[in-house]
Amino acid sequence: MIDQNQLHALCADIESDRVERTESTDNTNKFCEAVCAFANDLPNHQQPGYLLIGVRNDGSLSGLTVTDQLLQNLAAIRADGNVLPQPAINVARIALPGGAVAVVEVHPSDLPPVRYKGRVYVRVGPRRGIANEQEERMLSERRIARARSFDATPCPQGVVSDLALGQFDAYRRVAIDPSIIEANHRSIEEQLASLRFYDLRRNCPTFAGILLFGKSPRFYLPGAYIQFLRLPGTQLTDRPVDQAEISGDLLSVLRELDFRIKMNIRTSLNQVSGTLRETLNPDYSDQAIRELVMNAVMHRNYESNTPIRFYWFSNRIEVQSPGGLYGEATPQNFPSRNSYRNPVIAEAMKELGYVNRYGYGVRRAQALLLDNGNPEPRFEFDPNSVLAVIPGRPA
Repeated sequence: MIDQNQLHALCADIESDRVERTESTDNTNKFCEAVCAFANDLPNHQQPGYLLIGVRNDGSLSGLTVTDQLLQNLAAIRADGNVLPQPAINVARIALPGGAVAVVEVHPSDLPPVRYKGRVYVRVGPRRGIANEQEERMLSERRIARARSFDATPCPQGVVSDLALGQFDAYRRVAIDPSIIEANHRSIEEQLASLRFYDLRRNCPTFAGILLFGKSPRFYLPGAYIQFLRLPGTQLTDRPVDQAEISGDLLSVLRELDFRIKMNIRTSLNQVSGTLRETLNPDYSDQAIRELVMNAVMHRNYESNTPIRFYWFSNRIEVQSPGGLYGEATPQNFPSRNSYRNPVIAEAMKELGYVNRYGYGVRRAQALLLDNGNPEPRFEFDPNSVLAVIPGRPA
């Protein structure tokens, strides 16, 4: 983060493609548009951009009192899922003579184009606006050179006919603002590339495109499925009463997971003492199980040939995901810190409604299970996997 002297220089200089000033403290749309534009870094400075709150257009300070709530609201831009892929930002209060400034430092994204509510915002000099088709194409080509995550890399043997384009069309109507679609004159390959599902340089789908819209994802990614077992007892050696390999495009997998979770919840009726009323008591919170399974789908290592294992015993549920903790996440700081091994997949799950906010799924599951009377889930980590064990509710 910049220091006082650097901030003073930014305030004194003219507004540019790396600096935006505002006196407003509650214009969330404006803040998000600015963050999106800096993350896209259209001029390719490869340096952070700065949103300065509490600074007038002429560079003078407005005398703002920077509250904790304002800083929390600004930090929430990272996790609320409206700016996608998730931006890398730092937020701080810096005091200067004449007042304080809330500073949002935004780092260029490795996965442009970044969108806010389905629109790509960029800065050209002091102007912030919606990117045109040529500017989006430039950002897509830049991503190809920078892509570091496996899901954003090309699947060299794949071709566009491997994708169910009808499903992509339905997805883009969720992910992209309708006015942008209406004005679109790009080829299907360019449309796929703008959402990180196609590599224009290699002329092939990315692995995210194969996973989300592929007609047969396991042809290219043999481990991209979920092994589901329902067992009558407590041992894996028991004969399963139900089993399935849940595979296909990601949306079909997520829908089947939803169905199987709801079908396997057992609910009992308990009479309320002293009344004629009865209450429904599920053995697990279906939303908690859903959060933990979706978390495994989002964070698993798709380069592994091992499936996700989803085993439902009589006294517990186990969800084992291939791939250990990733990035900043460690056994000591889990689940308060997280990094995204598959940022394109994470974005798609957010757009499809399977994720509400980033970084809250495990903690939400913990709270839901405790509210339902279940013991808190436990987690086991090794370099190759993460295991979530969800105990059943005591009798």
